[in-house]
Amino acid sequence: MAIFAISTAGDEKWLFNKSTFSIESVHMSTKRPAKPEKLSPGKSSLLLLDVITNFDFEDGGELLKRTLQIAPKLSRLTQRAREARVPVIYVNDNFGKWQEDFKTMADHFMDPTSKGHKVVGLLRPHPDDYYVLKPHRSGFYSTTLELLLRELKAETLVIAGITTDICVLFTANDAYMRGFDLFIPSDCVAAVKPAHTSNTLDFMKRVLKADIRKSSDISFGRKSRR
Repeated sequence: MAIFAISTAGDEKWLFNKSTFSIESVHMSTKRPAKPEKLSPGKSSLLLLDVITNFDFEDGGELLKRTLQIAPKLSRLTQRAREARVPVIYVNDNFGKWQEDFKTMADHFMDPTSKGHKVVGLLRPHPDDYYVLKPHRSGFYSTTLELLLRELKAETLVIAGITTDICVLFTANDAYMRGFDLFIPSDCVAAVKPAHTSNTLDFMKRVLKADIRKSSDISFGRKSRR
């Protein structure tokens, strides 16, 4: 008996049975396994999107205001991840500065004359953190991010930062397409307008199967020290 798949629609797959010359419908679940209550440090990573910035761009002032509102919670989430030995990865725009490294950029934006110095002061990278500079909206586009995540054996990503409807969304979409499970804490992402954040979170929950619980409800397991 020969059976060929001819089309799919949601959880339903249509098959052509060559022996009987009939089309049969088969239900196939596309649901992913339930996410764990505690994230495994050995299989998880925290991605911070574009939090090292001077907000010197269109609508930067408004975005800075929104980012200052989430920065304390994002700082606490990041610290908890470090304490649990979950890799913290800064995925940051290079702002077209092809001759400047991440540390130099972070030091520059911490200067009191920089608009973003309060945010960068709260979220400044630690020596053991990782960083990836990106040229465009997705953290995966023309970067080494996927190679790093595979090296870290990450299966689940916690994605936070700015902006919800642009870089967070594009990065989350590319992560989902690569098979990563997603947590996007609703109180650790920001956009120019709150409606942009709420609409995008709803979209990522529905389409990318992202868990959008608040950061305080994200629990990291402990990685044993050797």
